[in-house]
Amino acid sequence: MSTRDTVRKYILENYLFSDDQSALADDDSFLDKGIIDSTGILEVIYFLEDDFGITVEDDEMMPENLDSVNNIVSFIEKKQAQ
Repeated sequence: MSTRDTVRKYILENYLFSDDQSALADDDSFLDKGIIDSTGILEVIYFLEDDFGITVEDDEMMPENLDSVNNIVSFIEKKQAQ
């Protein structure tokens, strides 16, 4: 399963309680759409650290990195390339 598929599946199952792929576009803002709140973002961070073996630093906890499937995938790829 690709990084994108893994992240999408996690968000759909844990926050939208669905397996309907059309319920979430890759560029949907989690915060703007009310999909995930600030506590949920912390859970997403734990998921990313556990599943992808990355460390999310405090200064990286920003919407540009974590507020959509696209942003998360780009962030993971950047972290894994380091």
